[in-house]
Amino acid sequence: MRHPALGLWLALLPGLLLGLLPGLLLGLLLGLLMPAATQAQGVTIGPIAPPQGAGNEQNHWIPVYVNGERRSTVLYLRSCQPPGAGKFPLAIVNHGSPPDASRRSTTQPYSCTSALASWFLKRGFALAFPLRRGYGESGGDWAETYGACNSPNYVGGGLQTANDIDAALRYMREQPQVDTGRILVVGQSAGGWGSIAFASRAPEGVWGFANFAGGRGGWADNKPHNNCAPKALIEAAGRFGATARQPMLWVYTQNDTFFAPEISQAMYAAFSKAGGQADFHLLPAFGNDGHGLFTSRDGPPVWGPLLERFIASLPQR
Repeated sequence: MRHPALGLWLALLPGLLLGLLPGLLLGLLLGLLMPAATQAQGVTIGPIAPPQGAGNEQNHWIPVYVNGERRSTVLYLRSCQPPGAGKFPLAIVNHGSPPDASRRSTTQPYSCTSALASWFLKRGFALAFPLRRGYGESGGDWAETYGACNSPNYVGGGLQTANDIDAALRYMREQPQVDTGRILVVGQSAGGWGSIAFASRAPEGVWGFANFAGGRGGWADNKPHNNCAPKALIEAAGRFGATARQPMLWVYTQNDTFFAPEISQAMYAAFSKAGGQADFHLLPAFGNDGHGLFTSRDGPPVWGPLLERFIASLPQR
Protein backbone atom coordinates (compact mmCIF):
# COMPACT_ATOMS: atom_id res chain seq x y z
CA MET A 1 0.00 0.00 0.00
CA ARG A 2 1.41 3.37 -0.99
CA HIS A 3 2.07 5.78 1.83
CA PRO A 4 -0.24 8.89 1.71
CA ALA A 5 2.74 11.24 1.88
CA LEU A 6 4.29 9.57 -1.14
CA GLY A 7 1.10 10.10 -3.08
CA LEU A 8 1.14 13.77 -2.17
CA TRP A 9 4.75 14.13 -3.39
CA LEU A 10 3.95 12.41 -6.66
CA ALA A 11 1.04 14.73 -7.18
CA LEU A 12 3.18 17.79 -6.54
CA LEU A 13 6.19 16.60 -8.56
CA PRO A 14 5.10 17.90 -12.02
CA GLY A 15 4.50 21.37 -10.63
CA LEU A 16 7.82 21.40 -8.81
CA LEU A 17 9.66 20.33 -11.96
CA LEU A 18 7.93 23.01 -14.00
CA GLY A 19 8.92 25.58 -11.40
CA LEU A 20 12.51 24.42 -11.35
CA LEU A 21 12.87 23.99 -15.12
CA PRO A 22 13.64 27.66 -15.97
CA GLY A 23 16.36 27.72 -13.32
CA LEU A 24 17.83 24.46 -14.53
CA LEU A 25 17.84 25.68 -18.11
CA LEU A 26 19.43 28.97 -17.07
CA GLY A 27 22.14 27.13 -15.14
CA LEU A 28 22.81 24.90 -18.14
CA LEU A 29 22.99 27.93 -20.43
CA LEU A 30 25.40 29.74 -18.11
CA GLY A 31 27.50 26.60 -17.91
CA LEU A 32 27.71 26.49 -21.68
CA LEU A 33 28.53 30.19 -21.94
CA MET A 34 31.11 30.31 -19.14
CA PRO A 35 33.97 28.83 -21.18
CA ALA A 36 33.29 31.40 -23.92
CA ALA A 37 33.34 34.25 -21.40
CA THR A 38 36.56 32.97 -19.87
CA GLN A 39 38.02 32.60 -23.33
CA ALA A 40 37.07 36.17 -24.24
CA GLN A 41 38.83 37.48 -21.14
CA GLY A 42 42.03 35.50 -21.39
CA VAL A 43 42.41 33.43 -24.53
CA THR A 44 40.55 34.71 -27.57
CA ILE A 45 42.86 36.99 -29.52
CA GLY A 46 41.90 39.40 -32.28
CA PRO A 47 39.46 42.18 -33.16
CA ILE A 48 36.53 42.73 -30.82
CA ALA A 49 34.34 44.33 -33.50
CA PRO A 50 34.68 45.57 -37.09
CA PRO A 51 36.39 48.93 -37.81
CA GLN A 52 34.10 51.90 -37.50
CA GLY A 53 33.96 55.67 -37.64
CA ALA A 54 36.70 58.16 -38.28
CA GLY A 55 40.09 56.54 -38.58
CA ASN A 56 38.58 53.05 -38.92
CA GLU A 57 38.79 52.64 -35.15
CA GLN A 58 38.97 49.03 -34.00
CA ASN A 59 39.64 47.45 -30.61
CA HIS A 60 41.52 44.19 -30.09
CA TRP A 61 42.66 41.71 -27.46
CA ILE A 62 46.31 40.80 -27.91
CA PRO A 63 48.58 38.29 -26.11
CA VAL A 64 51.52 39.15 -23.86
CA TYR A 65 54.98 37.62 -24.22
CA VAL A 66 57.58 37.74 -21.44
CA ASN A 67 61.08 36.56 -22.36
CA GLY A 68 59.63 35.09 -25.51
CA GLU A 69 56.99 33.03 -23.68
CA ARG A 70 53.31 33.68 -24.26
CA ARG A 71 51.33 34.37 -21.09
CA SER A 72 47.62 33.98 -20.41
CA THR A 73 47.38 37.74 -19.87
CA VAL A 74 45.83 39.82 -22.64
CA LEU A 75 46.18 43.50 -23.49
CA TYR A 76 43.56 45.85 -24.89
CA LEU A 77 44.71 47.63 -28.05
CA ARG A 78 43.05 50.22 -30.26
CA SER A 79 44.04 50.49 -33.91
CA CYS A 80 43.38 53.21 -36.48
CA GLN A 81 44.15 53.36 -40.18
CA PRO A 82 43.74 55.71 -43.13
CA PRO A 83 40.96 55.11 -45.66
CA GLY A 84 41.52 52.57 -48.40
CA ALA A 85 43.46 49.36 -48.61
CA GLY A 86 47.14 48.78 -48.81
CA LYS A 87 50.26 48.48 -46.75
CA PHE A 88 50.50 51.41 -44.34
CA PRO A 89 53.51 52.36 -42.24
CA LEU A 90 52.66 51.86 -38.58
CA ALA A 91 53.23 53.87 -35.40
CA ILE A 92 52.86 52.00 -32.10
CA VAL A 93 52.13 54.79 -29.61
CA ASN A 94 52.66 54.07 -25.91
CA HIS A 95 50.94 55.97 -23.11
CA GLY A 96 52.32 57.42 -19.90
CA SER A 97 51.55 56.49 -16.30
CA PRO A 98 49.60 58.79 -13.94
CA PRO A 99 51.43 59.78 -10.75
CA ASP A 100 48.29 58.85 -8.81
CA ALA A 101 48.19 55.04 -8.90
CA SER A 102 44.40 54.98 -8.47
CA ARG A 103 44.02 56.47 -11.94
CA ARG A 104 45.76 53.62 -13.74
CA SER A 105 42.51 51.63 -13.87
CA THR A 106 40.76 54.46 -15.73
CA THR A 107 43.42 54.87 -18.44
CA GLN A 108 41.92 54.89 -21.93
CA PRO A 109 43.67 54.33 -25.25
CA TYR A 110 44.06 57.42 -27.39
CA SER A 111 41.18 58.11 -29.74
CA CYS A 112 41.52 57.85 -33.52
CA THR A 113 40.14 61.41 -33.66
CA SER A 114 42.76 62.86 -31.27
CA ALA A 115 45.18 65.47 -32.54
CA LEU A 116 48.16 63.12 -32.42
CA ALA A 117 46.25 60.35 -34.23
CA SER A 118 45.11 62.80 -36.91
CA TRP A 119 48.71 63.86 -37.49
CA PHE A 120 49.78 60.29 -38.27
CA LEU A 121 46.65 59.38 -40.25
CA LYS A 122 47.04 62.41 -42.52
CA ARG A 123 50.53 61.19 -43.35
CA GLY A 124 49.34 57.72 -44.27
CA PHE A 125 50.25 55.93 -41.03
CA ALA A 126 48.23 53.26 -39.33
CA LEU A 127 48.30 53.41 -35.54
CA ALA A 128 48.29 51.03 -32.59
CA PHE A 129 47.48 52.30 -29.09
CA PRO A 130 48.08 49.43 -26.62
CA LEU A 131 47.12 49.59 -22.94
CA ARG A 132 49.81 47.91 -20.87
CA ARG A 133 49.28 45.49 -17.98
CA GLY A 134 47.57 47.15 -15.05
CA TYR A 135 46.00 49.95 -17.09
CA GLY A 136 42.36 50.40 -18.10
CA GLU A 137 40.69 47.52 -19.93
CA SER A 138 43.91 45.47 -19.91
CA GLY A 139 43.68 45.17 -16.14
CA GLY A 140 45.72 42.57 -14.33
CA ASP A 141 48.73 43.21 -12.13
CA TRP A 142 50.75 46.34 -12.78
CA ALA A 143 54.02 44.97 -14.14
CA GLU A 144 56.25 48.01 -14.61
CA THR A 145 56.89 49.05 -11.01
CA TYR A 146 60.41 50.26 -10.27
CA GLY A 147 60.32 49.60 -6.54
CA ALA A 148 61.23 51.95 -3.70
CA CYS A 149 61.77 55.64 -4.44
CA ASN A 150 65.16 55.72 -2.73
CA SER A 151 66.48 52.64 -4.56
CA PRO A 152 64.53 52.35 -7.82
CA ASN A 153 65.07 49.69 -10.46
CA TYR A 154 64.41 51.82 -13.53
CA VAL A 155 65.96 49.24 -15.85
CA GLY A 156 63.65 46.45 -14.68
CA GLY A 157 60.56 48.65 -14.80
CA GLY A 158 61.44 49.86 -18.29
CA LEU A 159 61.98 46.33 -19.58
CA GLN A 160 58.56 45.28 -18.32
CA THR A 161 57.07 48.16 -20.31
CA ALA A 162 59.13 46.96 -23.27
CA ASN A 163 57.52 43.52 -22.96
CA ASP A 164 54.08 45.01 -23.54
CA ILE A 165 55.33 47.13 -26.44
CA ASP A 166 56.79 43.96 -27.91
CA ALA A 167 53.35 42.33 -27.59
CA ALA A 168 51.83 45.12 -29.69
CA LEU A 169 54.62 44.83 -32.25
CA ARG A 170 54.18 41.05 -32.58
CA TYR A 171 50.44 41.38 -33.03
CA MET A 172 50.43 44.30 -35.46
CA ARG A 173 53.11 42.76 -37.67
CA GLU A 174 50.58 40.03 -38.47
CA GLN A 175 47.91 42.49 -39.64
CA PRO A 176 47.54 42.57 -43.44
CA GLN A 177 47.32 46.37 -43.67
CA VAL A 178 50.74 46.95 -42.03
CA ASP A 179 53.97 47.61 -43.93
CA THR A 180 56.28 45.56 -41.73
CA GLY A 181 59.36 47.35 -43.06
CA ARG A 182 58.20 50.74 -41.70
CA ILE A 183 57.19 50.46 -38.05
CA LEU A 184 57.83 53.26 -35.57
CA VAL A 185 57.75 52.81 -31.79
CA VAL A 186 56.63 56.04 -30.15
CA GLY A 187 56.09 56.77 -26.46
CA GLN A 188 55.31 59.55 -24.03
CA SER A 189 56.51 59.73 -20.41
CA ALA A 190 56.55 56.14 -19.02
CA GLY A 191 55.74 55.00 -22.56
CA GLY A 192 58.74 56.97 -23.81
CA TRP A 193 60.94 55.30 -21.18
CA GLY A 194 59.57 51.94 -22.32
CA SER A 195 60.46 52.85 -25.90
CA ILE A 196 64.05 53.55 -24.83
CA ALA A 197 64.12 50.24 -22.95
CA PHE A 198 62.72 48.40 -25.96
CA ALA A 199 65.35 50.00 -28.19
CA SER A 200 68.03 48.48 -25.92
CA ARG A 201 66.92 45.07 -27.20
CA ALA A 202 67.49 46.13 -30.81
CA PRO A 203 64.20 44.52 -31.85
CA GLU A 204 63.92 43.31 -35.42
CA GLY A 205 61.40 45.03 -37.63
CA VAL A 206 61.48 48.44 -35.94
CA TRP A 207 62.26 51.31 -38.31
CA GLY A 208 62.91 53.90 -35.62
CA PHE A 209 61.95 55.11 -32.13
CA ALA A 210 60.54 58.41 -30.87
CA ASN A 211 60.62 59.34 -27.18
CA PHE A 212 58.56 62.28 -25.94
CA ALA A 213 59.35 63.33 -22.35
CA GLY A 214 60.37 59.79 -21.45
CA GLY A 215 61.42 58.76 -17.97
CA ARG A 216 60.23 57.33 -14.66
CA GLY A 217 60.09 58.55 -11.08
CA GLY A 218 58.77 62.04 -11.75
CA TRP A 219 56.16 63.70 -9.55
CA ALA A 220 57.15 61.59 -6.55
CA ASP A 221 54.54 61.86 -3.77
CA ASN A 222 52.33 63.48 -6.43
CA LYS A 223 54.46 66.67 -6.38
CA PRO A 224 55.89 68.48 -9.44
CA HIS A 225 59.68 68.77 -9.77
CA ASN A 226 60.09 65.98 -7.23
CA ASN A 227 62.01 63.00 -8.59
CA CYS A 228 62.89 59.60 -7.18
CA ALA A 229 66.68 59.14 -7.40
CA PRO A 230 67.33 60.99 -10.68
CA LYS A 231 70.94 59.76 -10.72
CA ALA A 232 69.61 56.22 -10.96
CA LEU A 233 67.45 57.26 -13.92
CA ILE A 234 70.47 58.77 -15.67
CA GLU A 235 72.51 55.62 -15.04
CA ALA A 236 69.66 53.48 -16.40
CA ALA A 237 69.58 55.58 -19.57
CA GLY A 238 73.26 54.75 -20.02
CA ARG A 239 72.53 51.05 -19.52
CA PHE A 240 69.94 51.17 -22.29
CA GLY A 241 72.23 53.18 -24.56
CA ALA A 242 74.91 50.49 -24.36
CA THR A 243 72.85 48.15 -26.57
CA ALA A 244 70.47 50.51 -28.43
CA ARG A 245 71.60 51.01 -32.01
CA GLN A 246 68.51 51.93 -34.00
CA PRO A 247 67.83 55.64 -34.67
CA MET A 248 65.82 57.57 -32.07
CA LEU A 249 64.24 60.97 -31.64
CA TRP A 250 64.12 62.46 -28.13
CA VAL A 251 61.92 65.51 -27.46
CA TYR A 252 61.71 67.33 -24.10
CA THR A 253 60.71 70.85 -23.02
CA GLN A 254 62.11 73.52 -20.74
CA ASN A 255 59.08 73.47 -18.41
CA ASP A 256 58.58 69.73 -17.99
CA THR A 257 57.50 69.26 -14.35
CA PHE A 258 58.42 65.56 -14.43
CA PHE A 259 61.88 65.75 -16.03
CA ALA A 260 63.54 69.14 -15.84
CA PRO A 261 66.17 70.07 -18.46
CA GLU A 262 69.10 69.07 -16.24
CA ILE A 263 67.63 65.56 -15.95
CA SER A 264 66.65 65.08 -19.60
CA GLN A 265 69.99 66.43 -20.84
CA ALA A 266 71.92 64.18 -18.44
CA MET A 267 69.88 61.15 -19.56
CA TYR A 268 70.67 61.92 -23.19
CA ALA A 269 74.37 62.41 -22.41
CA ALA A 270 74.55 59.03 -20.64
CA PHE A 271 72.58 57.30 -23.40
CA SER A 272 74.71 58.65 -26.23
CA LYS A 273 78.02 58.21 -24.38
CA ALA A 274 77.19 54.52 -24.00
CA GLY A 275 76.66 54.22 -27.76
CA GLY A 276 72.96 54.97 -28.23
CA GLN A 277 71.92 56.98 -31.29
CA ALA A 278 69.46 59.77 -30.54
CA ASP A 279 68.53 63.11 -32.06
CA PHE A 280 67.86 65.22 -28.93
CA HIS A 281 65.69 68.36 -28.83
CA LEU A 282 65.04 70.52 -25.78
CA LEU A 283 62.15 72.76 -26.82
CA PRO A 284 60.99 76.03 -25.24
CA ALA A 285 58.30 76.01 -22.57
CA PHE A 286 54.95 74.68 -23.74
CA GLY A 287 51.77 75.64 -21.92
CA ASN A 288 51.72 75.19 -18.16
CA ASP A 289 53.64 71.92 -18.29
CA GLY A 290 55.63 70.82 -21.31
CA HIS A 291 55.39 67.20 -20.18
CA GLY A 292 52.05 67.02 -21.97
CA LEU A 293 53.30 68.41 -25.29
CA PHE A 294 52.87 65.20 -27.27
CA THR A 295 49.30 64.50 -26.17
CA SER A 296 48.06 68.09 -26.26
CA ARG A 297 45.71 69.08 -29.10
CA ASP A 298 48.05 72.03 -29.68
CA GLY A 299 51.13 69.82 -29.74
CA PRO A 300 51.40 68.60 -33.36
CA PRO A 301 52.44 71.99 -34.82
CA VAL A 302 55.34 71.99 -32.33
CA TRP A 303 56.58 68.39 -32.42
CA GLY A 304 55.27 67.50 -35.88
CA PRO A 305 58.09 69.10 -37.92
CA LEU A 306 60.73 67.35 -35.78
CA LEU A 307 59.07 63.96 -36.18
CA GLU A 308 58.54 64.54 -39.89
CA ARG A 309 62.23 65.27 -40.42
CA PHE A 310 63.18 62.27 -38.32
CA ILE A 311 60.96 59.96 -40.41
CA ALA A 312 62.41 61.40 -43.62
CA SER A 313 65.91 60.61 -42.34
CA LEU A 314 65.16 56.92 -41.83
CA PRO A 315 66.23 54.43 -44.52
CA GLN A 316 63.52 54.25 -47.15
CA ARG A 317 62.37 50.66 -47.52
